[in-house]
Formats: sequence, structure tokens, C-alpha cells
Amino acid sequence: RGHASLATAALEARAKVLELQQRNASERVRPALYALAAEFTTIAAWSCIDLRDLDTTPTYLHASSTFAGLSQDPPTGMRVWVNMAMLAYQRKNWPEQLAAAQAANASPAARRDPFFSSMARVRLALAHSSLGDLRGARRALGTAQETFRKAAEDGRPRWTAFYGPAELDHLAAIILNRNGEPAEAEAMAHRALAKIPAEFQRNRALATCQLALAQLRQGEPEQATATAATVFTIMEGASLPGRMRT
Repeated sequence: RGHASLATAALEARAKVLELQQRNASERVRPALYALAAEFTTIAAWSCIDLRDLDTTPTYLHASSTFAGLSQDPPTGMRVWVNMAMLAYQRKNWPEQLAAAQAANASPAARRDPFFSSMARVRLALAHSSLGDLRGARRALGTAQETFRKAAEDGRPRWTAFYGPAELDHLAAIILNRNGEPAEAEAMAHRALAKIPAEFQRNRALATCQLALAQLRQGEPEQATATAATVFTIMEGASLPGRMRT
């Protein structure tokens, strides 16, 4: 993940899918092909976000939005909005981050499934915290946590596997850190780390970064430094992508 080679491979796969689309695909097959094209394009966009190639990413996300609309597949549309919110966050475009999160929250996927509703609400919480709306961030985070508890264990697309209790706690740590509540952020980071499997290096490294920030903001620079240094141990010498380095 997070390499230019991944983006290239995804775009090559998309080209093959679109070629199949030209072969008089049936009414049943055509939406599935568009959903697949949207998925490959979104993967390319994600790899660019991870590399912090933030100038190329919008082109891919706009294309994936078009394919998602043609697919008429609600989860695919949700994936695009979440990635648009992530891009806006990386670019520090807070109004656009909020608009993308609102679009995700209003999407058919979020209306139909508490799982996707939670995913959208936590993005709303992140956007509100970016804009300094601490009350709105708290409210949206609470709703995200509540609706996630209502989500059934239904079969969902493979890309949704990243979103679970550990990821929700990790995002809560980010929100609370940005809200100026480092003690609660530290507790959430610890909760996330207790749930993230050891083999999920990147997830553990990112949650560890939030733990270090929370410690620093509580006036513990030595502890924060020691915590931050463990990121390199967690990654086991693997190169840090641009998003993680920042």
C-alpha cells in the first residue's frame, strides 16, 4: 500500500474493466463493472493520499465519483465520499472536508446501514473538530459510537474491513486530540492499541502517533518522545509513507 506501483496497477486493472464495458455488457453486468472501475480508481487515489501526492489525487477521486454514480452501488459511493473527506483533511481544506463528510452522511449507504452511518458520522466529527466546533465534534462522535453498536454482522465489501472498534477508537483519539482533550485522547489511543492485531503495522503505528501527541499535550515530552520512537520498531524498518511521516 501507499506506493506509486499500486496506483499504476490499479489504473491498469481499471482500463481492462472499462474495455469489458465496451463489449455490449448486459444491464445486470454493466453496473458491476462500473463499481469495479470505481474501486480500482479509488485504490489509485488512496495510494496517492498515502504518498501525499495531493495534486494527483483529486483527478482520480473525481473519476471514481463518476464511476460510483454509474454503478448505482451505495457502498461504492460511500467509499468515494470517505476518501474525498480524507483528501480534504490532508490538504487542510476544512470546508471541503465537512462537505464530503455531510455527503457521506446523507448517502443511501449511511441511511440504510448503521455501519456506514457510523463511518460517515465519525468523518463528520473529524470535520467539526478541524473547524473548531468542539460540541459538534463530540455530538457526531457519540452518534458514530452509538450507531456502530447497532450494526449487524452483515456481509459487506472487503474494503470495509478496516473499520471496526479499534479504528473507531483511533479516530476518536484524533478527534479528542484536536478538541484539546488529551487525557481522553490518550485513553482512546490505548483502547485502540489493545484491539489492533500486531500484524496491522500501519494501524498500530498511526494509533501510537496519536498516543504520543496526547502525552505531549499533557506536558509529558519525555514520555511522548519515547512513545513516538516506538513507531519505527512497530514498522520494523519499513519505509514510512508520506502521510505517516507528517
